[in-house]
Amino acid sequence: MTDADQRAQDRTADRSAAAQTRPQHWFDADAGPVVRPYAMTRGRTTSAGQHRLDLIAVVVPEPAADDPGRDQTLSPEHVEIVERCGDTPQSIAELAAGLDLPVGVVRVLVGDLVADALVHVTRPVPPAELPDESLLREVINGLRAL
Repeated sequence: MTDADQRAQDRTADRSAAAQTRPQHWFDADAGPVVRPYAMTRGRTTSAGQHRLDLIAVVVPEPAADDPGRDQTLSPEHVEIVERCGDTPQSIAELAAGLDLPVGVVRVLVGDLVADALVHVTRPVPPAELPDESLLREVINGLRAL
């Protein structure tokens, strides 16, 4: 047997010994169930109307979403989004941070809820549509002059 054959045989033995001593689970019991984000969205990266769902879009529950837990078609993440917004409307960014999910996943989940008419999304007024500051100062000065 050559030296190269001996080294190859030793590597194979080392790998099988390491495989036998390695634990069979790749996570510990404290980690709990691990679900990839794309599994929550069933592999989707967009949803209908996602162009409206920027980071500062505010999610507000519809009155029909009084008990989202009853709906068996909703995932636990959908239900939690509706419940979090029930107390106080929240932005997409706040939901992503609170749920510890990527923003893209939250956008898809909120898009599903919008399509199911369980929430609606409002957007803040764009800066271009806000009144000019000088105009507001003139109105204030005019009111003071009265």
